[in-house]
Amino acid sequence: MVELKPGAKFQSTVCSTQVIVVKGSGPADLCCGGSPMVGAGSQANDGMPADNASGGTLLGKRYTDEGGSIELLCTKAGPGSMTVGDSALDVAQAKTLPASD
Repeated sequence: MVELKPGAKFQSTVCSTQVIVVKGSGPADLCCGGSPMVGAGSQANDGMPADNASGGTLLGKRYTDEGGSIELLCTKAGPGSMTVGDSALDVAQAKTLPASD
């Protein structure tokens, strides 16, 4: 479990993925590649992502949960996919802007 708060940075323990929290607060079971994420700079990467958690993360993309209560910005891409508990985080879709005509 990690404590989410805007600006907090986390990294995967099994791949190169690093993220920063944009939205969300409180404790969360944040994982990447099937293993728990840790605070950035606190542990070296070792191992490989689990086969069922190797969808990858993309640099500069925002990842969110189904309810939209958590939003993470990927600052370093990697082969592991992110989850909160048993729920996968998906790439957030861009919001359409209103027409200015």
